[in-house]
Amino acid sequence: MAGSWGCPHESDDRCGKVNNLPCDPGMKGCVLHGRFVFANDDKNERLRQKQARAEQGQPPAPEEAT
Repeated sequence: MAGSWGCPHESDDRCGKVNNLPCDPGMKGCVLHGRFVFANDDKNERLRQKQARAEQGQPPAPEEAT
């Protein structure tokens, strides 16, 4: 059996979290944005910024703190 993942914000290929735009995992505003590495490098900028702050010993941005 193959595994899969479904976003709770997606309905009929639309994102209920980001202005009902077409679902594009990792787009700005997506719950995955900045948390995972994507094949499309344009979606990895936020993750790189987060990693750079961590390397410099800076605390995470408020929206990244958990």
